[in-house]
Amino acid sequence: MNIIFLGPPGSGKGTQAKILTEKFGIPQISTGDMLREHVGKGTDLGLKAKEYMEKGQLVPDEIILDMVKERLSESDAQKGFILDGFPRTVAQAEALDKILDSVGKKIEYVLALIVPDEELIIRLTGRRTCKNCGMMYHIKFKPPKEEGKCDACGGELYQRPDDNEETVKNRLKVYHQQTAPLIEYYKNKRILFEVDGSKSIEEITQQLLQILEKK
Repeated sequence: MNIIFLGPPGSGKGTQAKILTEKFGIPQISTGDMLREHVGKGTDLGLKAKEYMEKGQLVPDEIILDMVKERLSESDAQKGFILDGFPRTVAQAEALDKILDSVGKKIEYVLALIVPDEELIIRLTGRRTCKNCGMMYHIKFKPPKEEGKCDACGGELYQRPDDNEETVKNRLKVYHQQTAPLIEYYKNKRILFEVDGSKSIEEITQQLLQILEKK
């Protein structure tokens, strides 16, 4: 079962990918995790990526695709995999198709979580993190007992820089420009399944399982 998760920042695709990973026993493959692992281990690809990252530049598609190809060849990905956060562009999707063709694999399901921007802005800008222990809160959905203080350790809660409204709106703009066109790309291949991502975690999981267990 080879799956791609699509969805804007804050749509919950990472959460759902973890749930399906446990359910089906297939790995969740995130480009962010792969980059950190390669850089941490000092692999050839990691050293190449680090050069760009240290300059604050995006890691080129060529390096990311080589990491993906290598990861998909590992033993735990032979029964299936979940790609989370990749591909991000139509060009990456086309390159991924070629990689999969070369190893005799194909994507079977593209699961797109659909959430209105207004709701995503509330979700992302409301997040707060404890400076001391890293515990996560949300001013609307999971507020601390005492405003600005962590329930667990009493540490100060803060808003991450990438969760302020201006940054969130910019991240959503980039998603709509670069990643949203993938919905049409995979719709044309008849493997796209849209899911209402504004429901509860449990309801979304149920929708996803109904899609995946139909075949």
